[in-house]
Amino acid sequence: TRLMTGENLADFDLEGRARRDHMAVKEAVFPFTRFANVDTILGPEMKSTGEVIGLDSDFSRAFLKSQIAAGTVLPRSGKVFISVKDDDKPHMTLLAQQLTAAGFGIVATKGTADYLDSHNLSVEVVKKVREGRPHVVDMMKSNDIQLVFNTTEDAKAIADSFSLRRAALTNAIPYYTTVAGAEAAVKAIMAQRSGHLEVAPLQSYLTGSF
Repeated sequence: TRLMTGENLADFDLEGRARRDHMAVKEAVFPFTRFANVDTILGPEMKSTGEVIGLDSDFSRAFLKSQIAAGTVLPRSGKVFISVKDDDKPHMTLLAQQLTAAGFGIVATKGTADYLDSHNLSVEVVKKVREGRPHVVDMMKSNDIQLVFNTTEDAKAIADSFSLRRAALTNAIPYYTTVAGAEAAVKAIMAQRSGHLEVAPLQSYLTGSF
């Protein structure tokens, strides 16, 4: 509050703290599964009912722990559905390449699929819900999709993707709605595939001896 009123940080008598060699990731916990037909997309309204934290030596493992603690199980294999707005397509190319190299299959709606295909990626094209069946929600209900990356940019796109979000929720499919979230998820998946997560005493993170 004092900084907001114009005071300088240098004017405060603050004790220096040792640099910690670990990462902490906080994740919110939401009660969406308790309510029928509630949209999982987030806005300014507070909807979380709690928080969890993941601690580890690097971001990817700390993020992975935060997802596990929040009840999200990231896949080790399977198919990833990608449908993103135009501005996000370039960011998804590298993620799709990493997932493909790790043995995942990529599924996308036509616009995203065409873009990824132009970058020499093998993509399975699937219909949007409004384009008729079989569509992506059918695949999700049939357990053919293990992870979803979906970004939207206007009210119509948000409304059109409502059934997609509900299907992900009811079928416990991890669902990320931002590029940053998708990037973190891919890093966590790679960390998960590279070895076992370890647990260290909380005190070890304070002393740097974990």
